[in-house]
Amino acid sequence: MKIKLGVFFGGRSVEHEVSVITGIQTINNLDKSKYDVIPIYISRENSFYTGERIGNIEEYRDIKALIKKSVRIIPVSGSGRCELIRYPLKRLGSSVYDYIDIAFPAVHGTNTEDGTIQGFFRTLDIPFVGSDILPSAAGMDKYAMKTLFRDAGLPVLDAYRFNSKEYYKSPGNIVQTLEEKLRYPMIVKPGNLGSSVGIKIARDRGGLGDAIDYAAGFARTILVENAVENLMEINCAVLGDYENARASECEQPLSFDEILSYEDKYVSGGKSTGKGMGGLRRIIPAPIDDGVREDIRSLAIRAFKALDCSGVARVDFLMDKLSGEVWVNEINTIPGSLAYYLWEPLGMKYSQLLDEMISLAMKRQREDSEINYEIETGILAGFSGGGSKGVKL
Repeated sequence: MKIKLGVFFGGRSVEHEVSVITGIQTINNLDKSKYDVIPIYISRENSFYTGERIGNIEEYRDIKALIKKSVRIIPVSGSGRCELIRYPLKRLGSSVYDYIDIAFPAVHGTNTEDGTIQGFFRTLDIPFVGSDILPSAAGMDKYAMKTLFRDAGLPVLDAYRFNSKEYYKSPGNIVQTLEEKLRYPMIVKPGNLGSSVGIKIARDRGGLGDAIDYAAGFARTILVENAVENLMEINCAVLGDYENARASECEQPLSFDEILSYEDKYVSGGKSTGKGMGGLRRIIPAPIDDGVREDIRSLAIRAFKALDCSGVARVDFLMDKLSGEVWVNEINTIPGSLAYYLWEPLGMKYSQLLDEMISLAMKRQREDSEINYEIETGILAGFSGGGSKGVKL
């Protein structure tokens, strides 16, 4: 019997369109002999839709029209599975549209990848592919991520975090603190976004103010860190869980400017070709020595395990080409296009990658089923009235 697999994509995020591409890629590459695939689109208003057209990338040229031709649903827990209930409810007959056994989130960015949708799946008590709530949340919060990496002994750049409201109340104090703790050039970025959104480089005080204003338009928390000059960016993916994890091939993504931008990732290559991150300008394998390659692959696995990730994640590195020094920049717990292009050089097909990710989700569900979530306390039996008097909590 086939597994009923719900692929979720979209959501209220600046990476909404990229998520649609990753979701459709996932649907197209799943082995249909093993899985009965149900595409589930999350609108920018966080409503769920499914139907025959939801899995067709061509339909997303006019999302409003697509929604009108689709079925709005609400996922609910029921009978050991997740039922998809029509909304509004039917007046006559059953309102159950379908059901799913496993959820496959192909989402990116805030309000989805950051632990939000993982917590939703936990509430539904349905197995889901990828990292759990905490690693997903930490992977999106750049400062929390750095703190965990540093605690695990991984090399990270010095950084300073502050709230944008704090800055606008006393910009001079923040700038002074930054100049005392860091050095120019500095990289200014939103504290909880991916895909290089909201990032600028500041080479002097004037540029620093402009960069902070820009980043503040995307997040309340701002992160500033030392920029790496003579920069080479190297990416490496990891597949597995806390017990077993292995690293992919390394790549060097290529940019048109000093820092890799959203346009470099998705517009100049990915969006125009329909390949998502698979269409990014890159060099695979990365032009680095074998020793450096193995060091980066080892660091990638350590970073993956430091956050207790599961499924597939991509770890991005910064390297000084002159000194050879390497720093862990960030981890993407649901990378664009699921980083399939980093596994193909090692002989792993996209469909095989998806199979392993689903197997890891089922493994975690089996392990979770062994945990006891209930204890008998008798508290409610001894509770009488509107106060807590006499009940020890």
